[in-house]
Amino acid sequence: MEIREAPTAEAGMLIRRPVSDVFEAIVDPAITTKFWFTHGSGRLDGGKPVQWEWRMYGVSTTVNVSEIVTDKKIVMIWSDPPTTVVWTFTEMPDETTFLEVRNFGFAGNGDEQVKAAVGSTDGFALVLAGAKAWLEQGLMLDLIGDRHPRGVPTG
Repeated sequence: MEIREAPTAEAGMLIRRPVSDVFEAIVDPAITTKFWFTHGSGRLDGGKPVQWEWRMYGVSTTVNVSEIVTDKKIVMIWSDPPTTVVWTFTEMPDETTFLEVRNFGFAGNGDEQVKAAVGSTDGFALVLAGAKAWLEQGLMLDLIGDRHPRGVPTG
């Protein structure tokens, strides 16, 4: 019997900012809205769910943090059906940070799980690129808004 790992979305990016700045950019919606979602109902913490919205698409999700270690790690559950997202912040030389994100627990048959993991990898790669541009250069690239100019595909 062959044992296969479940499909996992993975993306990573070196961001030339201190780890505390990169961590704050993910937990504080006032910063995160510069490169990812359009509205967040509150900071990420382990105590309460928050709502993230992508108003250009008419889409939102509830985010529940199951673990948070300042400047090191965030584990959250989001989406419907729910998946797990793990953010890992690694302090690097010269006040830089390697930010990694993993998303797993996709529903459906094998092909549906792979399709979801590929789509998630694509999305998180854009999020990390947008975060890098904002944190390093103060540039809002609108990568997420421009990803689906005709609206989110339904199929």
